[in-house]
Amino acid sequence: MDSNTPRILAQRVGLPRELGTAGATSPLERPWTSAIFKEPVAGPVWLSRTGLAGDGQAALKVHGGLEKAVLAYAAAHYDFWRERLERADVGPGAFGENWVLSGGTEDGTCIGDMLRMGGARVQVSQPRQPCWKPARRWGRKDLALSMRRIVPLAMA
Repeated sequence: MDSNTPRILAQRVGLPRELGTAGATSPLERPWTSAIFKEPVAGPVWLSRTGLAGDGQAALKVHGGLEKAVLAYAAAHYDFWRERLERADVGPGAFGENWVLSGGTEDGTCIGDMLRMGGARVQVSQPRQPCWKPARRWGRKDLALSMRRIVPLAMA
């Protein structure tokens, strides 16, 4: 992402909820708690030092907080994931991201870059380290490893 050009194309928030089916035999279908399902929001949303209003995380030890307040993802990656996962429904919010950005990919972005997003100034703090929850959402055991190829950005 060229730090001068990204724009927020979609903004999403969500709170933790219980998912899965009690008694399921497949580990991918057993009960779990996550906020990976983010819903679209229109208009301005308050961004604090720890995240967007109306957004939350289920595992605060590894998600959210000062160094991971917002998860941003380049819109340019969705075509790759639709093909890789063989699912037409992969799009904004597919991986729990808060902001879907225009302006290229992470190739031109470095930790420490400052971006102006609406009325906020944010700093790229780290790449996302994918956990097991996208794998559960999409029913693909290998997804966390595959996601390391295309890594969304955490911003503070």
